[in-house]
Amino acid sequence: MPTEYLAILTIVSFFVLLMIGLPVALTLAVSGLFFGFIGFGAGLFSLLPARIYGVTANYTLIAIPLFVFMGVMLEKSRLAEELMDVIGHLAGNLRGGMGIGIILVGVLMGATTGIVGATVVTLGLLTLPTLLRRGYDKRVACGSICASGTLGQIIPPSLILILLSDILGESVGTLFAAAVMPGLMLAGIYCIFFLGLGMVRPDMVPPVSLDERDRLSRRDLLSKVLRVGLPPIALVLAVLGSIIGGVAAPTEAASMGALGSILVTAVSGRFSWSVLKDTVYTTTRITAGMMFILVCAQVFALAFRGLQGEKLVHDMFAYIPGGIEADIWFMMLIIFILGFFIEWIEISYIVVPLFLPILIQANVDMVWIAILIAVNLQTSFLTPPFGWALFYLRGVTPPEIRTEDIYAGVVPFIILQIVTLAIVFFYPGLATWLPKAIGW
Repeated sequence: MPTEYLAILTIVSFFVLLMIGLPVALTLAVSGLFFGFIGFGAGLFSLLPARIYGVTANYTLIAIPLFVFMGVMLEKSRLAEELMDVIGHLAGNLRGGMGIGIILVGVLMGATTGIVGATVVTLGLLTLPTLLRRGYDKRVACGSICASGTLGQIIPPSLILILLSDILGESVGTLFAAAVMPGLMLAGIYCIFFLGLGMVRPDMVPPVSLDERDRLSRRDLLSKVLRVGLPPIALVLAVLGSIIGGVAAPTEAASMGALGSILVTAVSGRFSWSVLKDTVYTTTRITAGMMFILVCAQVFALAFRGLQGEKLVHDMFAYIPGGIEADIWFMMLIIFILGFFIEWIEISYIVVPLFLPILIQANVDMVWIAILIAVNLQTSFLTPPFGWALFYLRGVTPPEIRTEDIYAGVVPFIILQIVTLAIVFFYPGLATWLPKAIGW
């Protein structure tokens, strides 16, 4: 049997085993080992130990557990709870103001934690009952929480960007700088959506009641804004500013972020040894799961490459009319479709390397491509049936919220993400301007 057929069967078996319910990491390893062994025998995997060592010994990836630790620790500080209270009062009588507030909290939580599950669950528990009580449409409320929770995947420090820096051979600082403008632009588009909805359908996004806004005096509100807002903003500036400004390497800045998260939690009066123990345990579990998937992905990638899978992809691109731009859009389409079924980690380490030779040959700006991929991968958290943000919110919603409400609620935000993707595609300077301006 030609090796190209075995490469196709490797991909098919991966999806079949995934649909059966086998864990993703084992699906990658089993598919790669089985068809790789059929094609070339055990000799194909003689390079596997070196590849696995290369992944586990990558210094840049040390930033992952440190950023995860920072995010989990800040979750314990209940930052989102106090921020929503403050923003609810600042929103005043603006229709859609609470929705905009959720997006702003998502920006800040994304820049400090970057953990989708933590942000979605926290916002779901704290804001969804309040939004429903204030008359917000169920679908709009659910969609805003899910969309806000995914902003941490494009706004640095983002785990997606850290992995893409390793895959594409770009520095983490460069990708962090490149993601700032598109990330903030996406958040701005969300806010414009709420403002427009407030004008067109004010009944779906009513303002905060006057009685509720009058509970805090101006002095108390100002004091709370400073107490709640300054610590996370200072932490963001310290971590991202040191990376983008070239003062510290990503791993060094991540370690300072982890220490800073402990200080922020201590200032809020919620630090204890039990909190530290839970944070370390959760960080270890999340990091171990990610690294296990990365290791198993090396098995799959090695087998697919050995079975001439890359040549198969190259030949497939040759039949696409329109040049390199059409090739990029085809890649975006594949990533978007795969986002319905598999996680961003597998897409990053399985799909992206397949297209990499085509992009390198066409001399495409890898920084721009990385941001396009990151914006595209962000949709995978919202697209049913396996969007993780949907699952996280479903677990904390009150009984009156149906699964259909959550699925329907995220549709406008998925469309807005696609619009953002198109804007970044047609205006690459949005991604490349800041890295060039600071000399990366």
